[in-house]
Amino acid sequence: MRTDNGAPRPQVVRALASVAVAKQAPARARTPAGRVRLTAARLAQEYPGTAAELCELDFSGPWQLLVATVLSAQTTDERVNSVTPALFSRYPAPEDLALADPADVEALIRPTGFFRVKAKNIVALAGAMCEHFDCQVPTRIEDLVTLPGVGRKTANVVRSVAFGLPGLPVDTHVGRLSRLLALSGQSGPEKVEADLGAALPSREWGALSLRMILHGRRVCIARRPRCAECVLAYFCPSAALPLRP
Repeated sequence: MRTDNGAPRPQVVRALASVAVAKQAPARARTPAGRVRLTAARLAQEYPGTAAELCELDFSGPWQLLVATVLSAQTTDERVNSVTPALFSRYPAPEDLALADPADVEALIRPTGFFRVKAKNIVALAGAMCEHFDCQVPTRIEDLVTLPGVGRKTANVVRSVAFGLPGLPVDTHVGRLSRLLALSGQSGPEKVEADLGAALPSREWGALSLRMILHGRRVCIARRPRCAECVLAYFCPSAALPLRP
């Protein structure tokens, strides 16, 4: 199919590009698990470091990372980093935040958006930590997700980044790249997490997630993917401009 001026339609170009990528992809990239492993290896070269080193949230210790991650919902890490110094200066420990006036917390975190809900959650999670976990951040996912405002993604961030434990956070970037690269046939975050995790040793989970997030922010940008600069394009079935390995 062609446009009125004789040029191939964009969907045809994309389809042909996908066929070309599939033909030139290495054998190890022809199964989802193989693509996960190849993705992990190539991104490790592009973004070296541990999960803690790759995390773009500023924090000191598990408590600060937990709060910062809750605040990062629906906003940027830069915006969170702009408010947490004042927040942690006013409320340095869980027991301090548990007794805070929500209105004061709202004023401190307003730039992060949804500040009323977020203030309510972080005050409540501080109280829950002190009531149930002796004011310490728990390490088990089953315990972390009982805290107000903490879902599985946040729990996995805290485990992998703050504690160095197995954890594979699946955010919008990880989910989107998993679909584009055909790393998983699933759409639910927990199912994507299971598919990615099954292909790699657990010690690599956290770093893979952080690297996919960085790649999604810097190269595989949702509205304007930079396929010509992508180290994964040569085996990506969604690449518009397949490259040589």
